[in-house]
Amino acid sequence: MTLLLIIANITGAGMIVPQVARLHRTRSLAGVSSQWIGVGIAMNAWWVAYGLAQSLWGILPVSGVGFALYLTMAIQVIRLDRATISRVGAGAAAVAFIPLAALFVGGWPGAGLAIGLCYGVQFAPAMIEALTATDLGGISAPTWWMAWVEAAIWLVYGLSIGDVALIVGGGGGAAMSTAILFRLTTTRPPRRLAL
Repeated sequence: MTLLLIIANITGAGMIVPQVARLHRTRSLAGVSSQWIGVGIAMNAWWVAYGLAQSLWGILPVSGVGFALYLTMAIQVIRLDRATISRVGAGAAAVAFIPLAALFVGGWPGAGLAIGLCYGVQFAPAMIEALTATDLGGISAPTWWMAWVEAAIWLVYGLSIGDVALIVGGGGGAAMSTAILFRLTTTRPPRRLAL
């Protein structure tokens, strides 16, 4: 299990790096969901809180680094298109209060389940954008391969320790990453007209 945690932390923290690099290199937001970035900021902040509260030290490195990298990506997309600030904020707000309500009702176990459910759908905005966009040029495939590996590991780890939040989150994350990867591998890039 220790090796799986190390791999999950490396892939989870590293999965955002190719997307950050692609945004920097291409300056293209084509197919990239600003809401997904906002959700990523909120979810990683919650995972840090949950890890601290439940003494799940194995999720703290990935969550802390993930928070910083999603924040970096938010800065990038807002610099490329100032209108994205409202979409990043809406994504963060959409999930930020769900675990808070669950925390008040069911304590950290309730919040953990809510965090897991939210993580299970964290990639939904990215998946919807990838499934509906005609141009996927801004999406980094390595990001989604790494997201799939990370989610699958958290699923396995959650099953091994009986943590429902990790099981639900890992299963949902793996399913949505699979959908994005399928779309990326089955979609031809749009033809660019030569001038």
